[in-house]
Amino acid sequence: MEDPPGPKGRQGPGKGPDYGDASDEEIMAAVAQRDPRALEALYDRYGAVVYSLARRLLSDPHRAEDVVQDIFLRLWDRPQLYVASRGQLLTWLLTLARNRAIDHLRAQGRQQRFLRSPAGAQVETQDPAEQAHWALERRQVLAALAQLPPEQREAIELAYFHGLTHREIAEATGLPLGTVKTRIRLAMQKLRGLLLPEGEEG
Repeated sequence: MEDPPGPKGRQGPGKGPDYGDASDEEIMAAVAQRDPRALEALYDRYGAVVYSLARRLLSDPHRAEDVVQDIFLRLWDRPQLYVASRGQLLTWLLTLARNRAIDHLRAQGRQQRFLRSPAGAQVETQDPAEQAHWALERRQVLAALAQLPPEQREAIELAYFHGLTHREIAEATGLPLGTVKTRIRLAMQKLRGLLLPEGEEG
């Protein structure tokens, strides 16, 4: 039985495929086929932005490097965990990195510092009523996000949930900086319309 064909890409004499022009899905298929060059291609594509997020959360370059290594080792060991229909690969990698960074912070007894930081995207509260209020707001925001076009939703998630700058998003996605800014602006306009009571916009 023949092996499944690998991702599309240029292939020089005696060399494996060049994944530079391949899609994330094509490269992930090659990772699942245990091609180490595919993993290297994903690292070249997304390693820097994953590291940037981890370092921002941990304030420690060495621990941030550990997080990046953990994420890509996990991707190599269990590529089936990524399901393309559930979202973009970059968003999934950043979610893994964020969760791993939180684990590091908890291990250091610094959870409260993280929860108080803007990057934490969580709210520290002791009041059950306030907790319920924030839980309701979170559900409303998630419901509104689900109504955005996929490209706008991805831009918002990268900017506000993962804390990437517009330039980092542009570099990670390969989009022009102006396109990233436009998608975020349009998404914010639609979210305001969905979340603000009628008559309170503007």
